Amino acid sequence: MIADPTPTLSAIEEATRGLLFPSESDRPLVAYRFGPEEPTPEAVLQARGLPAETPVEQESVASFFEGVTQTQEGAAAEEQATAERFRALVALLERELTELRVLRVGKIDIEALVLGKHPSGEWLGVSTHLVET
Repeated sequence: MIADPTPTLSAIEEATRGLLFPSESDRPLVAYRFGPEEPTPEAVLQARGLPAETPVEQESVASFFEGVTQTQEGAAAEEQATAERFRALVALLERELTELRVLRVGKIDIEALVLGKHPSGEWLGVSTHLVET
């Protein structure tokens, strides 16, 4: 029997509820189902209906989440709790998905997709928007 991705998507939804990814405009992280096709830069642009010349950068999951999973010594309890939630989200993604990758689509107003392959063959993860000027 092929694994059902629904419980993993539900767990991701729960882990991201109320969690904002910081950039010049803090935006929510949302559970995202890409589908069975590997999320190459070309496939992502096609799925999003974007022109082929739209920039797509890839980075590691560790690099993408680095600034939100760490806290400074003496950080407020709220900052520590938020960093712990981000660490729990990364752990969930690493536990449930393989071939994890981050695709950053666009410039200035960037759609960030953190995707990995579920045992069902579906590519799942989270998406958010970043504003970087």
